[in-house]
Amino acid sequence: MKKGFLVCITIMLMLSSACENVQTASTTKTSNTSNNSVENTTVPKGADTSQTNSTSEHESETDESIIPKSTAEYCDGVWTNLDDETEKSFYGTWKVEKLLGFANSYNDASEYPTGQKIIGDEFIIKKDFFSSKGLKNYHDYQHELKNPLYRLDFICDNSDSFYRLFQTDPDPLNINNNDTVKYIVINDSSTQLGIPLSFFIVNNDRLILLLEATSFELKKVTD
Repeated sequence: MKKGFLVCITIMLMLSSACENVQTASTTKTSNTSNNSVENTTVPKGADTSQTNSTSEHESETDESIIPKSTAEYCDGVWTNLDDETEKSFYGTWKVEKLLGFANSYNDASEYPTGQKIIGDEFIIKKDFFSSKGLKNYHDYQHELKNPLYRLDFICDNSDSFYRLFQTDPDPLNINNNDTVKYIVINDSSTQLGIPLSFFIVNNDRLILLLEATSFELKKVTD
């Protein structure tokens, strides 16, 4: 009887020990799986981080474009002849491509809200010759000058100073915060009188025609 009882006790102890081993192994496996999951989630092996880096770089570029390079409140009045770089950007045959917008204050001649009917018209700007005869629908805008006087009047180094001087919203003109805008007028060398057309050069890259209080985007046809 005692011998049978001891056998039962021995079997129960063996079963208990086996259960503990199984539970320990299961817990260890679960713990390892959890740790691996955390590691894989935190630093995925072979993960592509280019998108994250690209996003960070884009945010950095955006921040740089927002931060003004110049905080000047006013445009610089220069009243001088065109420099070589401006001449290179300015001279050529130009076509009126599209209406951009209006100044805050405009007159009847601006033909708000469509602007003057000059889309597709062309004019010529050369060092020794200027012709706006191509603005065929408006006799008052048609001028032909030999040895015209081109004068750079103002340089604006940010959109705020541009708006302050010209009272024109820079956004419709696609003028950004850090753009440099040069304002050019034209005079007849024989009379010293100005003509009713003037221009904005943006970053020596774009040319905008200012007609009355109306702005038009221009596209260079030939140099």
